[in-house]
Amino acid sequence: MPSVLLAGDPVPEDGALPASALAGVGTRPFGFYVHVPFCTVRCGYCDFNTYTAEELGPAGGAPGASRATYAEAAIAEVRRARQVLGDADLPVGTIFFGGGTPTLLSPADLGAIVAAIASEFGLAEGAEITAESNPDSVALWDLEALRGAGFNRLSFGMQSAVDHVLKVLDRTHDPLRVPAVVDWARQAGFEPAQGGSISLDLIYGTPGESLADWETSIEVALACRPDHVSAYSLIVEEGTALARRVKRGELPMPDDDDLADKYLLVDERLGADGLEWYEISNWARGSASRCRHNLLYWTGGDWWGVGPGAHSHVGGVRWWNVKHPAAYAERIARGVTPAHAREVLDQESRRVERVLLELRLRDGLPVSVLDATGRAAVARLIDEGLLTRHAERLVPTREGRLLADALVRDLLP
Repeated sequence: MPSVLLAGDPVPEDGALPASALAGVGTRPFGFYVHVPFCTVRCGYCDFNTYTAEELGPAGGAPGASRATYAEAAIAEVRRARQVLGDADLPVGTIFFGGGTPTLLSPADLGAIVAAIASEFGLAEGAEITAESNPDSVALWDLEALRGAGFNRLSFGMQSAVDHVLKVLDRTHDPLRVPAVVDWARQAGFEPAQGGSISLDLIYGTPGESLADWETSIEVALACRPDHVSAYSLIVEEGTALARRVKRGELPMPDDDDLADKYLLVDERLGADGLEWYEISNWARGSASRCRHNLLYWTGGDWWGVGPGAHSHVGGVRWWNVKHPAAYAERIARGVTPAHAREVLDQESRRVERVLLELRLRDGLPVSVLDATGRAAVARLIDEGLLTRHAERLVPTREGRLLADALVRDLLP
């Protein structure tokens, strides 16, 4: 999750939600995001809320702020979620462990958090349970233990298959490790035939990465036969080590034309291999391999974010937890909400968010979500080849995906 905490309204100490938010609980899809804030190394481009052991100190600063005791604090927040959301029948459809590097926790600890969610809420049939992982943070026996604990989806942070690109990103794994961990994941049961799924994450536009470098990364990823691929353009975030290197002139900023060429290349190669785009930066080998948890975000579902800095959304109320693991653990230990602040979204804000998010999806944005000014722009955008219309839904073309921000400006003047 992003490391900057937003300003917002105060949250009651018990974390109680407005009646308006609770009114529809159980009628919308519901999931859990579990933030694991630990990393062995801080990557230079990353601005997520992560901490190395050196940053937290030998004991993590407080019970629950170290890897050894983190699961206990996370489970306590799961139980608090049950209290706040009441007795509504609320089976969990997706659980996503992100970070950080979730697999720096033991499979037993990760499984204990899943078990707590299942105990408090129940799991929907076929629930999707995902763990992000760095290629060098797991071995075959770890993956077997995760599968045994109920996980059925893995997302490996491959990023690139080229050594010098990984070095600029401060990634520490050997590129040869990626095919190995994917093979181990298959052996452990993370493949469709056994109810599992494997995803690879890629980043393009790293300073010094040529088009040939990017093509190599795509081909290596495809050789692994993943069920899902995410490919994101590098963003130089303020406050990161990468941003400081760019500011000093050591590295160039990513070039927009280069990013566009690399997006077109990955879209073409993945599509030819049977991976269809379903969100601007995500491709899946059939609809069953789409990331249902991320679709929950993009389509306005409800989710509870566990952990320091994690964000939640229920019925138009969004809140975010205190950022530092020690502050999070201290609040959990006192039995009060770890939420730092929240906002109640009005109808117009929710409409705007629908346009921003659903316009990124292959399933498209209903025309009815647009106001009169936005609807008036649709015909022109179709004529310009940026949108297509399927019944009453608007879907961006490939060129429209490249100009997604401009599309939104036209539809939300």
